[in-house]
Order: sequence, then C-alpha cells, then structure tokens
Amino acid sequence: MWGYDFERMSLSRLYRVADSLWRQHDQVETALYQRLSTVFELRDTIALYDLTNTYFEGLARSNPLARRGHSKEKRSDAPLLTLGLVLDGQGFVRRSQVFAGNVAEKASLQVMLTGLDAPAGALVILDRGIVSEANLKWLRDHKYRYLVMSRERADLKQATLLRTAGDTPVYWQRIEDAADGDVRVLCHSPEREVKEAAMTALQRGRFEAKLKALADGLSRPRCNHKADHVHQRIGRLREAYPSVARHYDIQVELSADAKLATVIRYTWQPAENSKAELPGHYVLRSNDASLDGPTLWRTYIQLTDLEAVFRSLKSELGLRPIYHHLDGRCKAHLWISVLAYQCVQFLRRKLKAHGIDASWTTIRKTLASQQRITASFNAASGGTLHVRKATVADAESAALYKALGLASKPGGISKRHFHPNRDL
Repeated sequence: MWGYDFERMSLSRLYRVADSLWRQHDQVETALYQRLSTVFELRDTIALYDLTNTYFEGLARSNPLARRGHSKEKRSDAPLLTLGLVLDGQGFVRRSQVFAGNVAEKASLQVMLTGLDAPAGALVILDRGIVSEANLKWLRDHKYRYLVMSRERADLKQATLLRTAGDTPVYWQRIEDAADGDVRVLCHSPEREVKEAAMTALQRGRFEAKLKALADGLSRPRCNHKADHVHQRIGRLREAYPSVARHYDIQVELSADAKLATVIRYTWQPAENSKAELPGHYVLRSNDASLDGPTLWRTYIQLTDLEAVFRSLKSELGLRPIYHHLDGRCKAHLWISVLAYQCVQFLRRKLKAHGIDASWTTIRKTLASQQRITASFNAASGGTLHVRKATVADAESAALYKALGLASKPGGISKRHFHPNRDL
C-alpha cells in the first residue's frame, strides 16, 4: 500500500528504531493518547485494567525480568514477561508497563493506577484474577469506583431477561449487600452454562478414568499396593485436575496392618455455589449504587470484548514469542505491539462510526481477498513490461475502504520496462 519493500530493510535498522522509540515511550504514549482523545472527543471516565504475558524462546538469563510464572499460553517451560495495560472505555491504551514474568496480578494494580491521572470518580473495571479485598479497599480509599467479577456464585431468585447485542439471553438480578455496601448483579447465561458444563464433564471424565485405573490396579498382583504410594498417586491426580478434584470425596480402604490399599471409592459431591453446581452463573460487584443491572453488565462486557483484540496483539501483532534477550530491547518489542494495538483500535473505532462493528480478524480476512498482482508483457520496443496493480475490491472490502477514506485500489499502478541490453 505504501510502495516500499520492507523486506529490504535490515533487522538491525529496525532494532535501532525500536530502541529510539522505547527511550521516548512515556512521552509518545502520553502524546498519542491525548491526540486520540482530541480526534474522537474521548471524555471517558472508565479505566479497564488487564494483564497479559508472553514467553521467551531461550533461557533469557541476561534479562532480569524474565521469570517463570503462570503462562496464559501454557508455556510453563519458558521464562515469561508480563505486560500490564490500562485502557479507557473505548479500548485505547492510556498506560502500559512491563513487569516480571512472575508478577502477581493483584500486586500490579496499584503500581499501574498510581500516577495515571484518571478523572475523579473514574470507574475501574478489573478482571477476576486481579480482584482482592485489599485492592478493592485501595480503590475505595483513592475515590475510585470499581466494577469487578467476583469469585462468588449465587443462584437467581427473581430473574430478569436481558438480550445481548448478539440476541443471546442473559438473566440477571440486582441485590445490595448491607455488609460492605456494594451492589451485586447475579447473572446467569444459558450459553455459558452449556460451555462450562461441557468443560466440567470433560474434566470429570478424565479424572474418573484415572481414578478407576488406579482402583482397578489394586486387584492386580504386580501393581504397587502400598498405601503411601496410592495416596501419593491420588494427590498427583488432584493437582492435575484441581477444578473438579475438590468436588470428589475419595476414600481408601486399607489392609489390617494399614500398609496396603485394598479398595478406592469415590463420590461426586459438588461444592455449594461452585461452578460445578451452578455452571453459567457469575456475580458482578460494584461500589456504584447508582448503576442498574443492565448498565453494570454492559459496562463489564467491554473488558471481555477486548479479549479478541488481545489475541491479535499476542499473535498477529507480534507480541509473542520474544527472541530478544536484552532488557531494553524486550520492552521495546512489547511496546511496539502496544502501538500496533492502538492503530487497530483507531481503525475499528473509525469503522464503527460507519456501522461496521467487525473484529480485527474479520477485517483482515475481508481485506485478504484483494491482492496486488504483477502482469508481464512483451514490449513492442523489446524487453518486458511489468505492470503492478491491485485487484478489484469486493463489496465488503470496498465498504471498509470507504469508511476509512481510502482508495479502493491501494498502491496505484506502477510500470517497469525491463530491457536486457540496458538493465543487465
């Protein structure tokens, strides 16, 4: 689209540019958000906070922030680096910071919000992993409002139907807790219930299959029947399947001398108000009593709507994996992905203003149908004439170009006459 062949640019030049950008990242980040606020007249009092991490290829021993922790990509074999993002209600990044790979989500909130210069009474939306009573107290003490997904679950007594943007039903009930003064919205999603019930059933099937194999082995002479060995195996199974193991009552009968295990019995007893007993149920909690149930639900959904773009941030925008080892270069790598994320949100916001509320993945797939092609002809004067141009955009691509104010045939037409006697 720009007529420049970036494959001809060396990696060293790109790395030097990244280093220069990183040295000015605070100023650029602030100026960029101020510019976006001017362009879109952002007057949002909502701050969304979330953490994501990426992994290193290699040991990264020279990077002090490379630590092993909970990997969201299940890469427990690799050291990690964590990126914290504070976003406004429109999904634009207000602040970013790089943490060690083993940082506790609950411990990072105060660091990120301190110095944010958020407007008075800003509503902070948090993911479940960051919620703790200490963090909520800190938010109250600093005059923030908050909206979080609580770890508690409860059944609805008087449900009210809410239709989502995708026309899927969600049932809710708003209650006020006199103990802490917070408002809670009890929610039940039938669609989410099916998903969570299926996940629980899958984990139960795997856990019980392993338990049954262990129990059946007690009747075979060559298996290890020692009581301590059997209890150790059961403990390892509980560690491997923690989401369902806590709901099982497992009894091991021993021989008369208590040295050998003879029988293993297990029963499914789901804990009260747990995901196993109440799949599809969740609770939203806020200290803003002025907001009704649907408003709280739709506001919190803004955080979950950003998860699709976060996935693009990790893969398509190059956040993961990291091949660098130097501390500054690793931070620059993550921050350039943040800049790319800002560009994505800018484009999506422009498209949304024209009624196109497509995900980044959908936008990329739509535009991928159009390509730049080169046609070659034998020139009358000798040699070969190369003509490069874009194919005709389909209706969906043309609508995207129109909404963004771009030509439907990007790159224009370029011609090159190659003559062997002249160009070789």
